[in-house]
Amino acid sequence: MMNKIRLRLGIWMGLLLTVFASGTVLAQNEEAAKSILDKASSTMSAYSDLSMDFDYVLDNKAEDVKQEMSGDVILKGDKYVVNLFGSTQIYDGSKTYTIIPENEEVNISDSDLDEENTFTPSKFYSFYKNGYTYSMGDLKQINGKSIQFIELTPIDTDSEIANVIVGIDTKTNHIYQVIEIGVNETRTILTAKNIRTNQQINGSVFTFDQKKYEELNYMINN
Repeated sequence: MMNKIRLRLGIWMGLLLTVFASGTVLAQNEEAAKSILDKASSTMSAYSDLSMDFDYVLDNKAEDVKQEMSGDVILKGDKYVVNLFGSTQIYDGSKTYTIIPENEEVNISDSDLDEENTFTPSKFYSFYKNGYTYSMGDLKQINGKSIQFIELTPIDTDSEIANVIVGIDTKTNHIYQVIEIGVNETRTILTAKNIRTNQQINGSVFTFDQKKYEELNYMINN
């Protein structure tokens, strides 16, 4: 389109056209990146339930700290159960229960879904919608999957997050990987494995059995 416009108005007009063309390409790039994220969000949020295993990596080169572990999560509506760091966290729709076997304790707290730090499945699928600009990243072949990476950059210049890179499986439209890079270059990497959907998960899995843990002599902290 732009290459058909032949204007010879000197170097200043040439520069203006270059800037305008670059802006158009950037806008198209951002629109394409957001479209991929929207499709993944729409696909995954449409399932009646979802469970998956995942690998978690924390890499802080400045402090010479690297942690690698595996976990799993079950999601249904706004309810979830996640196992990670040797503990289990259950959200039943109103309260969060964090079960820590190592300390033989359970911490119970009310959850406000409007709070920024409150995790819900819907936020996992839609966190990108506010506060970021988008750009297309690399398309990579990983373990036989075609993964399109999208780079999200916080609009807030004071954010502790430098950028977030989201990898989308182009065949399934599932989120394959989320990489968060801090301004201190700390990387947190979550890689999904064995995603299972629409399994008609029994709602009792999201119910905390307080009597069970009282009988185990766990300390219950409300």
